[in-house]
Amino acid sequence: MPSANSTRTPWWALTWPVVALAVLGVRTILSPSVPLAAVEAFALIATVFAAVYHAEVVAHRVGEPFGTLVLALAVTIIEVGLIVLMMVTGGTDTAELARDTVFAAVMIVCNGIIGLCLLAGAVRHREQSFQFQGAQAALSVLIALTTLALILPNVTSTAAGPTFSSSQLVFAAIVSLILYGSFLLVQTVRHRDYFLPAGGGEEVHAPPPTNRITLVSAGLLLVSLVAVVALAKALTPTLERGIAAVGAPRTVVGIAIAGLVLLPEGLASYRAATANRLQTSMNLALGSALATIGLTIPAVASVSMLLHRPLTLGLDAKEELLLAVTLVVCLLTIGTGRTTVLQGIVHLVLFAVFLFFAAVP
Repeated sequence: MPSANSTRTPWWALTWPVVALAVLGVRTILSPSVPLAAVEAFALIATVFAAVYHAEVVAHRVGEPFGTLVLALAVTIIEVGLIVLMMVTGGTDTAELARDTVFAAVMIVCNGIIGLCLLAGAVRHREQSFQFQGAQAALSVLIALTTLALILPNVTSTAAGPTFSSSQLVFAAIVSLILYGSFLLVQTVRHRDYFLPAGGGEEVHAPPPTNRITLVSAGLLLVSLVAVVALAKALTPTLERGIAAVGAPRTVVGIAIAGLVLLPEGLASYRAATANRLQTSMNLALGSALATIGLTIPAVASVSMLLHRPLTLGLDAKEELLLAVTLVVCLLTIGTGRTTVLQGIVHLVLFAVFLFFAAVP
């Protein structure tokens, strides 16, 4: 995906949202079929890339660290929309979907994206640095959020099983918003310098886009987000039938959702790392993980209580172990603010372990 242009919008960024709306219109006329599903899948992926491009344009205009925040929120809105729609239409079969998607997002970000960025950046630049104060702040909030949302439900006794009672769910939603809101305050106001490149200055990029380009991108970003959620809702039955046909566990649905919405942001992080801008990569990766939990848990908790839908949040023992190892390795990785190929390899191996045991439980 090309970087944001300050003078004009590329044809594909203008075209794909329109194509997505057209495909949605055609779907209201034609009956579901394999060719139509293939076209919908193509339009969905293309529109996700368009959405992130427009988010990058807006992000470039507002500057760091607000820029990475725009990207993270755009991706998270897509993810939350997909989860909520599937919860509303899927009944009891989707009780574990939010948990599976949030856990998959954390593993993809903390092991897949960060591992790839560290390895690629170190191969090209040997050793890279970033502001470890900002990464430590993000990781401390991430540890608190994952423990609250994914582990604590397993040890509470008010409700049976790995679930929260209604009062506990409300409390978890409020605390999630408080933690994420506090992180945003630190990132954008109180300690903004912690999230800027090590060396004290803003990174130098191309001139920011004009107000007209920014407004066009903001509008197309909104259209793209709506189209992506609608296309994903349309494709959900096909995806579930495909997973059932190959005999894969239902957790693969959560991995597919998280992987889809994080793919463009992962590419943006990779490009930043290879350009020796590891600080931007870390901001994008950790920021998206925090946004995923901090915003998804309150959203799904609200849907669960308002529509009386079951919601399972607690991880099983295997997943708890993988999460614990991942967080410990992340702490060690950011401890010095400098990275080499070894850290990247370790994170990628953990990501491979996650994928293998998700497919072969």
